[in-house]
Amino acid sequence: MATERTDTELVKGVASREASCFEELLSRYGSKVLNLALRITRNQEDAEEILQDVFITVFTKVSSFEHKSQFSSWLYRVTMNSSFMKIRARNRRRAVYLEDIEPSTRQNWVGNRTEMFDVDFMSSRHELRHAIEAAVQDLPEDYRAIFILRDIDGLSNEAVGRVLQLSIPAVKSRLHRSRLLMRQTLKKHYDAAVNIEEGADIEPKHIV
Repeated sequence: MATERTDTELVKGVASREASCFEELLSRYGSKVLNLALRITRNQEDAEEILQDVFITVFTKVSSFEHKSQFSSWLYRVTMNSSFMKIRARNRRRAVYLEDIEPSTRQNWVGNRTEMFDVDFMSSRHELRHAIEAAVQDLPEDYRAIFILRDIDGLSNEAVGRVLQLSIPAVKSRLHRSRLLMRQTLKKHYDAAVNIEEGADIEPKHIV
């Protein structure tokens, strides 16, 4: 029985233009790249185009991979960059679903009825989903990458650091900042929604 080749062996084979090595990498990582691209873009067609772009990059630029990190981390980073480029090019808002987000993180954002968010009020009007979409879109790209990798994809701080080439303290700092920005944006949205709801029950005043 043949021993499965390591990523390093396959990468060296691709650099030497061995078709079988490229096909094996595609088989090993193709679904992971597609799923990540789909998580970021929320569009099947975009994700399939990104899959093609990423593996074209693998084929043409794998010689630039210096083996200082795992190949999977390098591939993940290429996928993220390609996905964000697609979003910028299409200027389309990424849909983030509430159920995608880690329960503990979601609770930190939305609190409960006795705190600053009335979840039933917002979710019953599909407001929470749209608010999160807008809040994620408004995050600076560096913070958005941290948010997607850590709080949606569920990677550890160490894995995020490897993908984005950041130290663990830098990951923690940006993650903390991204959560603060999300909370501030959602609070503004909720306050505006409450003002509109309360105003709906008030008789309009005649303008003299």
